[in-house]
Amino acid sequence: RHALLMYSISTLEDSKVGTMNASREPFWKRRLVKPVLSLLKQGITPRSLAFSLALGCAMGVFPVLGTTTMLCIALAALLRLNYAAVQLTNWLVYPLQIVLILPFVRLGEKLFGAEPFPLSVSELAAVAKDGPLKVFSLFGESILHALAGWIITAVPAMLLLYLVLEPLLRRALARSNAPAPAKAQPAP
Repeated sequence: RHALLMYSISTLEDSKVGTMNASREPFWKRRLVKPVLSLLKQGITPRSLAFSLALGCAMGVFPVLGTTTMLCIALAALLRLNYAAVQLTNWLVYPLQIVLILPFVRLGEKLFGAEPFPLSVSELAAVAKDGPLKVFSLFGESILHALAGWIITAVPAMLLLYLVLEPLLRRALARSNAPAPAKAQPAP
């Protein structure tokens, strides 16, 4: 948390100096790469950080709207992971959560041999305004299908993401700890 807070404060200070510098950096560098490097520099191991980021991605696409933040907090506490890293990726993959709900439902229907339920994300969003009880009463079976589809895809995806991120984070940490190349001094 501290690393992201300090990063947010420094970003705010940078924006006071001039918005030109902040706007030149790509979104992913400002909102993902720099905070992750900051967490590494504060002593979080690449292994723990990779697992935190992978878990945040997997939980961020959990197919029940409005539950991911609390699930991420609970799992990060239970597994003693970095809250900031888990929430960072949870929030970054939020658009994917909405996009993947219907594919998860369809995959779950195929797993259980169920007939496809006529469902669209826009219908689900419209009913969601009436509260969770209304959603579960109308779409309970579809939600269960979505959960099944999510489970069989999220676990392998999380493992794969962890296996990719861990060596990348090790290299990033090694690079950030390496001494800067000495600049040539002008001759007197």
